[in-house]
Amino acid sequence: MVTLKDFFGNKIEVYAFVGPSGTGKSYRAQMVASEKGINYIIDDGLLIRENGVIAGESAKKAPTKVETVKKALFYNEAERQEIIKAFRKYRPDKILLLGTSDKMVAKIAENLGLPPITETVYITDVATKQEMETARRIRITEGKHVIPVPTFEIKKDFSGYLLDPLQIFKSKGKGQKPYISEKSIIRPTFSYMGKFTISDTVFRQILEFLAQKIEGIYKVQKTRVENYGEGVGLYMEVTVVYGSNVVKEIKNFKEKAKKEIEKLTAMNVVSLEVVAKNIYVPEKQEEVKS
Repeated sequence: MVTLKDFFGNKIEVYAFVGPSGTGKSYRAQMVASEKGINYIIDDGLLIRENGVIAGESAKKAPTKVETVKKALFYNEAERQEIIKAFRKYRPDKILLLGTSDKMVAKIAENLGLPPITETVYITDVATKQEMETARRIRITEGKHVIPVPTFEIKKDFSGYLLDPLQIFKSKGKGQKPYISEKSIIRPTFSYMGKFTISDTVFRQILEFLAQKIEGIYKVQKTRVENYGEGVGLYMEVTVVYGSNVVKEIKNFKEKAKKEIEKLTAMNVVSLEVVAKNIYVPEKQEEVKS
């Protein structure tokens, strides 16, 4: 097995942030990382660089708690190698590992072939007892979990489970430049609390707005939205402009629409079908039905 140590030796400084599940570790991860000058975080199977996911698949996507633990500890060889590949590309000098115990973070470091942990920060160092109890109560009663990345970064892992994005204004201290700490609240796949849904109207409005920016599409006539559980299926009929390259224009629209919808809603677009129903002739100011 190829490990990170094979490429970097002991040059990577490994830090750990430890606390019981549901006490607010992920919520405070960026704050701890910022104070230690760390730009890379490993949390529940994800490798996060500043505010973006650059590798990994979230453990919270797993169907069972057992699988969640396995993903978080990188037991799978393919998942380990994906993280190692990202490290080879970005070559970080520091990394913060999040875990529920000293044993857990040590196991993550071992499975990834990282050097020994040089410093551990505990949740009790940065949060009060009351804050931890509040976080724990929300986790138990509402099934919510926070990860330290922006909303659109988690669309592939949490389709149908996104709850709420948070943007928190942080200050590093007097005389230091403040920063925005953006996070997302989600429910794990195995949560008994149910799924988050988005109104069909939202998808229709996004499609109509994006269609206005495509020169070859005159207007949207009809849209239909279907929920497939793992994502949405979208169907739309449009009026195209006579003389335009219909195939090219529709392909361009589909690529942009899929990307934008996933970015704005955090939902996976399983399918997007666009049918040219009518033709608009600018000179005659009329539509020719097909």
